[in-house]
Amino acid sequence: MPRATNNVAARRRHRKLLKAAKGYRLGKSRLYATAKDQVEKGWSYAYRDRRVKKRHFRGLWIVRINAACRLNNVSYSVFMNQIKNAKIDLNRKALADLAVSRPEDFAALVKQVSA
Repeated sequence: MPRATNNVAARRRHRKLLKAAKGYRLGKSRLYATAKDQVEKGWSYAYRDRRVKKRHFRGLWIVRINAACRLNNVSYSVFMNQIKNAKIDLNRKALADLAVSRPEDFAALVKQVSA
């Protein structure tokens, strides 16, 4: 009796993976074996970088807050300590947005916590 294969499922699986490999160069988008390796590597990078993105944004917010603080003659570390001591519960994302979009309100906040 001949060996039965499930070509329908295999073809569907290959087609699904090759669709995920669209945009890759050369054989990485056309050949199943290399496409599989590349897609899996891409997925692992995506998983890792979803966590790295959070670090990058926190760094960006700190840079923006620091720049706004320097314009108001106070350092970032001193300002963050004053915010904490004043029990103002604003996170870095909100503070950075305030510093960029409404600098006059940020200046008022700096003045309020330093007094």
